Amino acid sequence: MDEKTPDGAAPRPDAAQQNGSPEGTPGFDRRKFVTGAVAAAGAIAAAGALGGGQAAAATPATAPRAGRTRRFAAGRRVAVFGGGMGGLTVAHELVERGFQVTVYERKAWGGKCRSMPVPNSGSGGRQDLPAEHGFRFFPGFYQNLPETMSRIPLPGGGNAAGNLVDGKEVAAFYNGTKFTLPAAGSIEGTLSPESLLAFLNTAINVIGTVPAWEVGYFLQKMIAFVTSGPKRRLKQWENLSFAEFVNSAKMSKGYRELLVDMFTGTLVAAKPDKANAHTMGLMAEAWVYSTLGLGGYKAPDRLLNAPTNEALIDPWMNHLRSLGVIFQGDAALTGLSVADRRITGAQVSGAGGNGAIEADHYVLAVPVERAVPLLNDNVLAADPSLRSLRELTTDWMNGLMIYLRQPINLARGHVAYAGQPWALTSISQAQFWKKKFGTTYGKGDVNECLSIDISAWDVPGILYGKPARECTTEQIFKEVVAQLRKAIPWGPVVLNDANIHSYFLDPAITGNGTPQVANDEPLLINRPRSWNYRPESITALPNLFLASDYVRADINLATMEAANEAGRKAANAILDAAGVGGSRATLKKLYLPNEFKGFYEEDDRRFDRGEANFFDLWDPVKPS
Repeated sequence: MDEKTPDGAAPRPDAAQQNGSPEGTPGFDRRKFVTGAVAAAGAIAAAGALGGGQAAAATPATAPRAGRTRRFAAGRRVAVFGGGMGGLTVAHELVERGFQVTVYERKAWGGKCRSMPVPNSGSGGRQDLPAEHGFRFFPGFYQNLPETMSRIPLPGGGNAAGNLVDGKEVAAFYNGTKFTLPAAGSIEGTLSPESLLAFLNTAINVIGTVPAWEVGYFLQKMIAFVTSGPKRRLKQWENLSFAEFVNSAKMSKGYRELLVDMFTGTLVAAKPDKANAHTMGLMAEAWVYSTLGLGGYKAPDRLLNAPTNEALIDPWMNHLRSLGVIFQGDAALTGLSVADRRITGAQVSGAGGNGAIEADHYVLAVPVERAVPLLNDNVLAADPSLRSLRELTTDWMNGLMIYLRQPINLARGHVAYAGQPWALTSISQAQFWKKKFGTTYGKGDVNECLSIDISAWDVPGILYGKPARECTTEQIFKEVVAQLRKAIPWGPVVLNDANIHSYFLDPAITGNGTPQVANDEPLLINRPRSWNYRPESITALPNLFLASDYVRADINLATMEAANEAGRKAANAILDAAGVGGSRATLKKLYLPNEFKGFYEEDDRRFDRGEANFFDLWDPVKPS
């Protein structure tokens, strides 16, 4: 019998063992598909449409009531270094199962996930204006993190998952024109490559900006990806950038800016020349299935109904404290001691802890740029494979908040500004927040936070001809405003000076406008071949575990979901190392349709024969 995932989806392609072929898939006809693909693009050009079961959560072994001292079994002391998404997740999973957990954090709880106050910006009983490292985005295909949120109680009832709200559209502005990504819909009849192509043909509407044949080319590359088996995904698409995969350099300016840049920027705020095709294909695939309501996915675009700390981080930490987790802030991990191929202690510095830390199990939940310096010669001698972390790279993606006196009507969800050099994306927060902005935050004269992510810090802008890295804070603000105005219809009128109250740049960026400019919180990027350098949560040191977004994860992108998945993996590994029975942290996988199982298996065979994907019809790519 074929194995099924809990939600009835097909097993992952790497689990498929049965023989089969696309030709054998019910209802599929290759000639019909090829003819239909070409005809569809031609018809669209003529019409002007394109040319113009989560398992139950484990019951805490000794869940304490308020005021009760909790007892922990011997051999269950866990030191977690890093209080971001990965560290909080592993702490949550382990404390529920009777472990004594202490979390050490050098800077700020929540890490890159957190929100932060703008200092001295509130008065009259109002809170300071809220700001972020980068805005929060919870696509409908996130599954592990929302399950964690469902186990975080809120004061007065409910849980943190109830703070997720749906965006109604995902939009892009391009030189004064507004476009929307695929809206929710359904496919009539059986899901097939042909029906999926038909859906995308009608959903991606670029109205005369991109030639029809280029749109057809882009879409057939998407169909080639979704029908690819695990071998091609990991050994071919992983080795190409997304820009190479869709031949961006050979196409028109509109194709590059509106299809390729908009697609990657809106989905993950990534740059197509740096992100690999495997990662971007997974995200595009998951987005489409979420849009179609498949796989048990939720609405494609979701976000929080309050600043992140208020909606998630603060209630999470309060809950973990009530279960017995100890939090030590201002405590930076500076070293790991090794003897007999085991961690024998850790050194921390700062007001929250100076000296040696001893535990039974150690979890490294810091980002990759901080993990690498901690991997000393003794650690690497015990696990040489960890040297590969040095091959992983980071890039800058940080937030700029523009506070407005009155909201402006951009979109009822996330927005990308296609064609603008700094790869800007944004969300208008006030429309989604449960508390009225002007009476809750600031001094009563701000009613909107336009939260913007800047993803390309090394590309010259349109005002000063300098990349963001070289600009002062004020120049960054003025440059972003200029790019927004160029992209938005009637931009100077919609985003006028009189409506702009103030701005705030993520303080992780320091030394703006000087040669000493630095970013204290960069983001891991999935460059080609990066999967090969990423580790699992388990290391060769039996009491050292990894719980950060660089750990291999099914989501395969440095996100909150990936860090949450890594935290769950680390918790399960510690349960195994400690010999603890009982339930394990669940790990949900991305949905893959049963209907495509035969395509995955046949594509593996074609890959082994050195052939291109069956649906890679135009300019096919063969295994190298």
